[in-house]
Parts: sequence; structure tokens; C-alpha cells
Amino acid sequence: MAEIIRMPKMSDTMTEGVVVKWLVKEGDTVKSGDIIAEVETDKATMDFECYSKGTLLHIAVGEGQAVAVDGLVAIVGQPGEDISALLNAGPAAAATSNNAPAAEPVNPPPAATPVQSSPAAPISAAAPVSAPANNNGRILASPLARKLAADKGIDLSQVNGSGENGRIVKQDVEQFQAPAQIAPAATVFPGTESYEEVPVSQMRKTIAARLSESKFSAPHFYLNIEVNMDKAVAAREQLNAISEVKISMNDLVVKAVAGALRKHPKVNSSWLGTKIRYNHHIHIGVAMAVEEGLLVPVVRFADQKSLSQISTEVKEYGKKAKEKKLQPQDWAGNTFTVSNLGMFGIDSFTAIINPPDACIMAVGAVKDTVGVVNGEVKPVKTMNVTLSCDHRVVDGATGAQFLQTFRALLEEPVRMLV
Repeated sequence: MAEIIRMPKMSDTMTEGVVVKWLVKEGDTVKSGDIIAEVETDKATMDFECYSKGTLLHIAVGEGQAVAVDGLVAIVGQPGEDISALLNAGPAAAATSNNAPAAEPVNPPPAATPVQSSPAAPISAAAPVSAPANNNGRILASPLARKLAADKGIDLSQVNGSGENGRIVKQDVEQFQAPAQIAPAATVFPGTESYEEVPVSQMRKTIAARLSESKFSAPHFYLNIEVNMDKAVAAREQLNAISEVKISMNDLVVKAVAGALRKHPKVNSSWLGTKIRYNHHIHIGVAMAVEEGLLVPVVRFADQKSLSQISTEVKEYGKKAKEKKLQPQDWAGNTFTVSNLGMFGIDSFTAIINPPDACIMAVGAVKDTVGVVNGEVKPVKTMNVTLSCDHRVVDGATGAQFLQTFRALLEEPVRMLV
């Protein structure tokens, strides 16, 4: 019998996927394990692995088109087989005939490994992009990218490719449009109104949906505290003088957060509607900026790791983001999130809670100021942090006590080392 192949759930937040490129065509023979297409999810462009054996009888989704998770993507069967019943049966047939089970929310299928994620960079630096790949004088580009470039009149030789081996993909062409359209309007045609419209990526759709749901369903309240960073700065300098792994200020923040969560487990929790989950493990998400939004890779069991281990892990995540190799399991399972904009000179800000967490900490820059120390006015280094809390789970006093412990750990950092 012919079998329906439907869109698998390739990440915990994926609701639909866009077929970027078909790697096979109708009539081709396929087997289980073959990569038949590239699919753009909310986090990355990933390989779509076939779970059936036979002939590809029907492709239901064209390149550039979106299909919901569990939606019909293709049909595989025997040559000449009548598939009209499957095509006319509707969603129920797809649900019962598909032999590619959807992935578990937290553990996506091993076959769904990213081949090209949205152009990404660690939050502290811009990611370099590779020059267009050249294959015996031919620029490597996906069919969709070529069509889009032709429609827009874009010379592909001028476009940097972010795909595998420098291949140009759809996003590269879309991103090339901005400087080409905005700059001339300002310089060549002064006083002329202009704009550009760029299709919303799967990542941006998910960010919009999840953060809108968080902001408007979770009653946020905010707690702000100022931390004296004199001893933390000095401790970092001493550690980096002897450590092979250079410790960042954000590493100290993550370590202090982990220690404070261990003392205040009610902050390390999630609202589940009819119950509250108090997590016994501490998995801290570290927000990293990417071209089209935000990814939050997770430092697991952060309270059990040394500063060097935390630093190494965060640096590795940053490297994987730069090389577009972050995988779904890297950003799953957070119980608390840290968002640091201090490296951009931001003194303080508020962040929207990252589900399923009950809290997120927004970290500002370490700055030189003047304070009163033991009754004397002295120059001091301070840092502002703002804790966004879900009032359904965390009360004001609970959040305040957590911040007091967090501040005490940073103001006496030797306490984090014992």
C-alpha cells in the first residue's frame, strides 16, 4: 500500500515547516534514511529524512510553501499505484497512514540535524558569512534562491551564502535586498518615500507567537536590583590570570544565578495550568542573538558545574551558533533564562519571560559610578539586573529573596567557589 509522508515535528516549538528544496522528484526511488528535502523550521533549516521505501508517487508541497506539522508532504508507494483514495481522504488518512511518527517535544528525531540555520551570531559579536561558493565557475545556490534572485533582479555573485559549503539559500537573497533598496532611496532620490517587505521567517513567527502568549497570558512583574561588582571584577581578573579558559562576566552571572536557584527552588519553576512544576534540576538558558531573532541554548545542571565548565560550554554554543550548527536539543529544557545586553552598553532593561520558565533575568552593563562604602564616597563598579516574574508562580517576596542571594554571591564571589 502507498504510504503518506507528513511533516514531522523537528523542534519543541515547531508548528509548521517550509519546504526550502526538494532533493528528489516524483518518480524517484527512495528508501528509509534518504534525505528527500530541506525544511525550514522555526529554528533552522533541517534535513527531512524519508521513513518509507518505494517510489515517490506524489509531492504535495512545492518549494517555498508551508505545511503544518502532521500535514501531507508526499506519498510513497509502488509504480502505477492508485493513490486517489489517499489524496481524497483528507487529514484523517494522513494521520493513520503516515509512517513517520512526530518527534517528542523535547527530543526531536535524530535524523533532523540542521544543515543551515538562520544566519546566527553569539550575542557579543556579529557572525561572518561565507563568500558565494563556486563550482567550476558555477555559483552554488538552491533553486528557490535562484528563482527569488531572478525575480528581484539580484546578481547571485554579489550574495554571500550561508548554506552548506557556502551555498546560497533563500534567506541570503532576502537579506541582500535591504541595503540594495534602502540606500539608493536615501541618496539618489531624496524626499522619496520607500519601504521593503520581507516574508516573515519561521523563527520570527514562533518568537512572535510564543512571546505574545507569554506577555499576555503570564502576569509579569519586575524586580530591579543594583549589584556592587568590585569584587566580582577583581575575582575575574585573578581567575583569568591562571585559568586556561577565560571567564566572562556573564559566566559569573550564570554561576550566581544557579547558586541562587538552588537556595530558592520556587523561582526554578513552571506554570502548567492546573499545577506548578518545581524543577529539582537547574538548566539555565543563555540568550544569544541571531540574524532573525533569538536562540536560547541551555547550560544543563549549571549549579553542578565550575566556572570553567560553564565558560567552555557557553563558548561552544557561541561557536556552534556562528557556524550554524546549533541543534534542537541544544535549546530545549530550560528552567530559567539569562538575557545579557551589557556588552552593548545597555544599563538596564526588562525581558519577556521565556516559556516554560517562571522568570527571566535581564542583565545590564558593569559601569563605573560613585557609591558610599563604609560611610565613605568612593568610585565603585555596579551592575543593574531586572528579574521578570510570572506572578502566577512567583510572588514578590520570593523574587526579592532570590535577588538578594544572587547579589550576595556576586558581591562575595569566593562563595561560588566552595
